[in-house]
Amino acid sequence: MSEADNPFLNVHQVAELLHLNEKKIYQLASDGALPATKVTGKWLFPRRLVEHWILESCHHGVLTDRLMITGSDDPLLAAMVMRLNQQQRGQAFYGHSVTGTQLGLELLSQGRADVCAIHWGRAEESELRHPALIRGHQGYRHWVLVRLFRRSQGLIIRSEDRHLSLHPQGLTHGLSGASRRWVMRQEGAGSQRFLKEWLAGQQLRLEQLNCNAIAYSEREVASLIARNEADIGPGTLSAANEFGLGFIPVSEEAFDLVTPRNVYFRSLLRQLFDYLNSAPGLALAQSLGGYSLEECGKLLWRGDAVQHD
Repeated sequence: MSEADNPFLNVHQVAELLHLNEKKIYQLASDGALPATKVTGKWLFPRRLVEHWILESCHHGVLTDRLMITGSDDPLLAAMVMRLNQQQRGQAFYGHSVTGTQLGLELLSQGRADVCAIHWGRAEESELRHPALIRGHQGYRHWVLVRLFRRSQGLIIRSEDRHLSLHPQGLTHGLSGASRRWVMRQEGAGSQRFLKEWLAGQQLRLEQLNCNAIAYSEREVASLIARNEADIGPGTLSAANEFGLGFIPVSEEAFDLVTPRNVYFRSLLRQLFDYLNSAPGLALAQSLGGYSLEECGKLLWRGDAVQHD
């Protein structure tokens, strides 16, 4: 592999690239100001992240007129992004591409996204689960975790099956029957993780279900059920309400945002939290249903607070 093709730079190469002495590079790396990782006692710098860091540092960030959001799907987040883009009137741009929690974190670690939305289990367990999940990705020490909202997670069902929501225990007896068509989420999605854990609590396995389709977003689950291509699938109350479907609530989950520290202070991200805390934002959340916004914008965790090796 040639030097130009190597995805990592050493201290000397970064010093030359930034026109700084090596002592300063060591200091920036140790302080967490420069994307870096220590392997067998030596600092390595991901070339792509260093180049992105340079762009962000130019004139307070040449990319501050856009915010690329990836990760988990949510109807409120999607609706809010559309409204904020209209408010910007071409002066700035919010991009939103749904990938699921784990792929979104990988894209964030590669510098291909600015913000990743995640959910990975019950709200009361999120303070441990979310940081643990984040630490599995390169660059996490430069990230922060911020609460967006809590939401109602459960099973989306056909509108004619609404009566089942009153007796969710009785539903489990027919889950593995061939007549009940399930739509699943892709591996790495928080809703698929939720489904597996819920099934385990019912003494059932994923393989016992009649999987009829794979969906790649909350709303695609609801859309497939609304089009009568499936009968049941994991999702949120808001997604079910959007398509006029039934819903069996199972738990409340935390829906959080992961972002690099420098992005955390961008005005575009602050505007997202401000909108949710405004009267129009609160009204939007209430109309979709199943949201709790009391902790919106709360800083939950900092990667640089973790003990360094």
